[in-house]
Amino acid sequence: MHDENVGHATTTGLDNRKMLMWVFLASDCLFFGSLISTYMVMRSQSGVGPFPGDIFDILYTSVSAFVLLMSSLTMVLSLSALQRGDHKNTRIWLLATAFLGAIFLGGQYYEFTVFVAEGLTLSTNIFGTTFFVLTGFHGTHVAIGVMMLLSMYGASVLGKLPQSSSINLELVGLYWHFVDIVWIVIFTIVYLIPS
Repeated sequence: MHDENVGHATTTGLDNRKMLMWVFLASDCLFFGSLISTYMVMRSQSGVGPFPGDIFDILYTSVSAFVLLMSSLTMVLSLSALQRGDHKNTRIWLLATAFLGAIFLGGQYYEFTVFVAEGLTLSTNIFGTTFFVLTGFHGTHVAIGVMMLLSMYGASVLGKLPQSSSINLELVGLYWHFVDIVWIVIFTIVYLIPS
C-alpha cells in the first residue's frame, strides 16, 4: 500500500500541506481583521441613513448563522466517515455541508436585496460600504468553500478520495471551519453589538 503522506512532513511533524493551510488561514485572519476593524471604526461615521438599527433583522440573520454553524458539524461527520473508510456517508455529509453553505449564501443574497431595496448600497454611506465589503468578502469565502466541498464530492464519486487521502478533506475542513468562525465574529460585531 502506498502512503502518499510520506515525504510531506515538515520538521514540526506536520504535513507540509497542513502547515501551508495554517499559514494561509493566518494571513486570512489578518485580512478579515482589517475589514472588521475598518467596519467598527467607520460604521457610526455615516451622516445619512439607513443605519444598522434601521435595517437589520437579527432573527433572520440568527437563523442564517445557525445554518452555517451546523455545516461545521456536517463537515466533521464527513471527515470522520472518510477516516473510517465509509465513502457513502462521506458523500452524504459532504453534500449536506455544501447544501447548508448554499442556503447561507442564498440567505445572504436575500438580505442584500432587502437592504438595497431599503436604500442601503455600497455608495449610500460609509456604513453601507464597510458592511457590504466585509460581508461580501465573507460570502465569497463561503462560495469558494462550497466549490471545494463539491470538488471533494466529485473526487469521492470518482474513487479519487480514498481513506488514505483523508488529509485532502481535512484541509478543506480547516478552511470551512475558519469561514464559520469568521462568521461568528462578524455576526457578533456587526449584528449584535450596537454602534
